[in-house]
Amino acid sequence: METPAIHHLIDHWLKEDLGRGDLTLVAINEKIVTAKWIAKQSGVFCSGPLVRKIFERLNTEVEVQLLISEGEQFQNGQKILDITGPASVLLAGERTALNIAMHLSGIATATAKLASELKGTGVRLADTRKTTPGLRVLEKYAIRCGGGVNHRMGLDDAAMLKENHIAWSNGIGNSIKALRSQIPWTAKIIVEVETAQQAEESIIEGADGILIDEMSPEDLNHLVPRLRKLSKDLTNVRPSQIIIEASGINPSKIKDYALTGIDLISCSAPITKSTWIDFSMRFDDQTLNQ
Repeated sequence: METPAIHHLIDHWLKEDLGRGDLTLVAINEKIVTAKWIAKQSGVFCSGPLVRKIFERLNTEVEVQLLISEGEQFQNGQKILDITGPASVLLAGERTALNIAMHLSGIATATAKLASELKGTGVRLADTRKTTPGLRVLEKYAIRCGGGVNHRMGLDDAAMLKENHIAWSNGIGNSIKALRSQIPWTAKIIVEVETAQQAEESIIEGADGILIDEMSPEDLNHLVPRLRKLSKDLTNVRPSQIIIEASGINPSKIKDYALTGIDLISCSAPITKSTWIDFSMRFDDQTLNQ
């Protein structure tokens, strides 16, 4: 949260909201006050350090006391944090801080709900690159707060062959061979497949991982053991990780997929389908009356 990129983002957000200045503040008597954030529904918290940094960018004298840790569950009506500083600063940063906190906590909450379905299976929940432009680092941070793991942060993390790549390179084998000859040996190659034949071919050709799309748990129960055996028998290739693309899967069915013997479930829903968690900021009556 201390990177120049994060500071740039915060400055952009504040400029977007404040413009040339908050016109309403001309009617506010300046004084040091304390405000509290209250949760208006239950969820999983994410964004504490970011909220603190937003107010500090406005005024370094502002004190933010977090009453809950990152990734911690909270209940409806629970106090989340206290903020003390000039009233004008608290009002100027209120909307920006609340917006990002509600957004990231919504992602963390959705992630935690799905991740809880995977407890005891040994399978982890991973995100995708379906993120809001400019907010990827923060949205993926929220995934971690909710108990998930990050897949690729960007295209330079690993090579992933999708349908269009394979069609352009005239097949899975040709695509993998071309990549392996050009990228560092330590870089992973993952192939997105839709059929058992494609999955087997990918392993034979030396893929480090396969991402299986649109396959039922019943079919996976038959396919995964075959893929494990194939990977083990082929001593000339590295063991392949088996990943399931689960963005369109009903959450109630996600454990069925985990029990098929896969390694990872990749899902965009915690980011693309999550809803904001509602927080509100209220001034402390005692500080207002001082």
